[in-house]
Amino acid sequence: MVRRSRELNWRALLRSWDAQQESFNPDRERRFSAMFDVLEASVPKRFTALDLGSGPGSLSVRLLRRFPAARVIAVDYDPVSLQVGRSALGSFHGRLSWVDAKLGARGWSDALPRRRVDAALSTTALHWLPEADLRSLYRDLGRLLPRGGVFLDGDHLPWGPRAKGISQLVEKVRQQRFGGGQIGAEWTAWTRWWERAERIPTLRPYFDERKRRSAHHPKEVILPLEVHEDALRRAGFREVDVVWQDLSNRVLFARR
Repeated sequence: MVRRSRELNWRALLRSWDAQQESFNPDRERRFSAMFDVLEASVPKRFTALDLGSGPGSLSVRLLRRFPAARVIAVDYDPVSLQVGRSALGSFHGRLSWVDAKLGARGWSDALPRRRVDAALSTTALHWLPEADLRSLYRDLGRLLPRGGVFLDGDHLPWGPRAKGISQLVEKVRQQRFGGGQIGAEWTAWTRWWERAERIPTLRPYFDERKRRSAHHPKEVILPLEVHEDALRRAGFREVDVVWQDLSNRVLFARR
């Protein structure tokens, strides 16, 4: 009975993570669906996918439920997120594995349980990477994915400096949608979730490790869409384009 209670608590923590993410990204599930629709049209029924910057596994679990014959390797460098994911989802009947690795760092892919995957996906994660690490990550994906393998990134991918007027217009629309408080709401929801999680005694060792790693964690960098597209093409991806978007909330697709 105690064991069951603990499992429910971990799952509730994962659900609260999803709730705070959705509080400032109401199109989150629609974006997941768009990514999976494209994935279904691009790969065979049996495939292995990387979840890059997986956090506690929100994308991973949705993918595994959508594709019963798929396997996922979830990669993240945050020990708290990994522990929440492992405890809430486990191995998902042997179809989900967790990897502690820093994306973009030299040798990060050595920790993967296999050298080839069919697809790589990411949501709301790669904006943390500085440009050099992002380009390194895409080069590594160019080696991990076979010809025909696909990459999908769902994130806030803004226009570059050449489209300053459009960027300002889109930001005005976003502010109107959220009553002028989206940025503040996003930060508040995020901060409150982490503050509550840090008060959970079981997670304290993982927060200690998180603090030790924080010196190596980059500051958030919002690189424009053009940088991602250029980096993917240079990494050997033949087809690169946006396949879904709502303003600057986009799904970027690339095929090797």
